[in-house]
Amino acid sequence: MRDVATMAGVGIATVSRVVNGKPVTPDLAERVKRAAELLGYRQDLTASSLRRADRRTHTLGLVLEDAANPFSAALHRAVEDAAAEHGMLLLAGSTDEDPVRERGLLKTFAARRVDGLIVVPTGQNDTDLDAARRAGTPVVCMDRRTTAPQVDAVTVDNRAGVQAAVKRLHAAGHRRIAFLGDLRTIWTAEERYAGFVKGLAEAGCVLHRSLVRRDLHGVEAAQEATRELLALAHAPTAFISGQNLLTVGARMALQELRLQHRVALIGFDDLPLAGLLEPGISVIAQDHAAIGREAAGLLFDRLDGERGPARHRVLPTRYLARGSGEIPAAEDR
Repeated sequence: MRDVATMAGVGIATVSRVVNGKPVTPDLAERVKRAAELLGYRQDLTASSLRRADRRTHTLGLVLEDAANPFSAALHRAVEDAAAEHGMLLLAGSTDEDPVRERGLLKTFAARRVDGLIVVPTGQNDTDLDAARRAGTPVVCMDRRTTAPQVDAVTVDNRAGVQAAVKRLHAAGHRRIAFLGDLRTIWTAEERYAGFVKGLAEAGCVLHRSLVRRDLHGVEAAQEATRELLALAHAPTAFISGQNLLTVGARMALQELRLQHRVALIGFDDLPLAGLLEPGISVIAQDHAAIGREAAGLLFDRLDGERGPARHRVLPTRYLARGSGEIPAAEDR
């Protein structure tokens, strides 16, 4: 800054005002900016935050399950857009449902003094989330809830979405409906299975335990589970998948066996190009943009001084009928 001040022929205070966006005369601002460009000067935001009274770094931390998953990617973009509107930089990382990796990300973001955290929690580090909040960093959970007190959350109505899907399949004549679920440690996986059980009960349909596969994680696990279920003497005539990658695995197995036109499939959460398949994959869709915006809004409320009790915003899902969920039961398969 001293070098910039010398070249521009101004005092260091004037350089500081220009780089921090405070008003000076146009002539002085132009001289400082020209000198900074010629010298290659870059503001040290970390040092600047230490000098400010509020100690803000204008950064947020985002902890996702898997940034490569289309669902996580869509959430990332929604939060990033909201952060940009507030002049905030977003730092993000993936846990892969590993609580050790999650703890490391939380510690790393804390060390970088992020102003707030938005987290898709694994469900196994609630004490760490609470510790971050008690240390003064606002925390909002997105997609899943946490038992940590005073932590806001934004989720969708997972149970209602799956219940409605079960009723649709039942109305199409299906009585042997299989369920593919993610890890039981994941809050959404538990909610969606609960919706499946309730949906069957409300439809007067029997819950066949032999047609339930849980603790699946990833495409290959779902693909293998679907093959096993379809090999049963009393195989299912329909599937409900509790997660988008599980849906991919189920559909791959159906296509291998050339059953995609005879066995119904409804997945939770949408997939890129799902409507271009034949038949298209019917899904219980979430509004990613709305989830991200809502989570960011709750976080900015906390940063602006909101001190009320924890809030839980529940957003609705919507059903996208594309063909696979509308296949009628084929009892003679």
